[in-house]
Amino acid sequence: MNLIKVACATCGRKFLRPMRRVNETKKFGWKQYCSRICQNQAKVTRIEKVCANPNCNNKVSRLLNQFKKSKSGRIFCSFSCAAIVNNSPRRKIRKCPICGKEFCNLQKYCSRACYADFLKSKPRTIKISKVQITTEIQKFYKKNGRIPVKREYAHYAAVRARFGTWNKAIETAGFESNPVMFAKKYIANDGHKCNSLAEKIIDDWFNARKIKHKREVQYPEGSSLTVDFVTKNDWIEFFGLAGVVKEYDRLVKKKQILAKKYKLPLIEIYPKDLFPINRLSEIMRIKKT
Repeated sequence: MNLIKVACATCGRKFLRPMRRVNETKKFGWKQYCSRICQNQAKVTRIEKVCANPNCNNKVSRLLNQFKKSKSGRIFCSFSCAAIVNNSPRRKIRKCPICGKEFCNLQKYCSRACYADFLKSKPRTIKISKVQITTEIQKFYKKNGRIPVKREYAHYAAVRARFGTWNKAIETAGFESNPVMFAKKYIANDGHKCNSLAEKIIDDWFNARKIKHKREVQYPEGSSLTVDFVTKNDWIEFFGLAGVVKEYDRLVKKKQILAKKYKLPLIEIYPKDLFPINRLSEIMRIKKT
């Protein structure tokens, strides 16, 4: 019997094998193994390794193909272990502003104790009582002749904490609560009917400065759309629900297109221009310059 040396496909060790078996293996493209152990090992499709996180000793089983495709050749038992190892080079060393200790973390302070010391060092906020809130609302009414909207009150968070809602605070102060926006009509000082408190504020602003103005003037093309105010030089619109109601935004777009088409000097006013600070003087002055 002719024997020749061949290499094992698993371990690479050379061993003797009959010539006829070697020829048969080459004919069919088979692999040759030195023992049953190497043959069984070649059939294994999974490998078992220890997690690559040095602080974790969990064993991990993965497919052999997955291990071969890994660029780093490391295997992790979980996403958290992978993040710890992979993000460690990117971690910055911080210095705790309280105790001066250096630490590696995303937090600003090295421990809860230092964070607690920081909170103790902060000046305490002044608590606003219910009486103070209602008194300030009443003072606003005496000065302006109307109740304030919540944007005009500096301590709205305190109102929510004490009363629950802004309207409850208004009622406690002895006034009728604010209606839904545009649900209540107002009469301006010059007798013009206004659809909202904001329109009344704008109308009264014109009246106080003796600026002649008209209400609800139609846009060109016989459109059913009307502009809120028209003065000698400007068309003024108050877009109170812009960005809140989609249908309202479509009407705003139509008005802007008509104003551009007919070269109308359109001034757009939004709630942020009236509350909490009235910026009408600034807006009109910028427009005129």
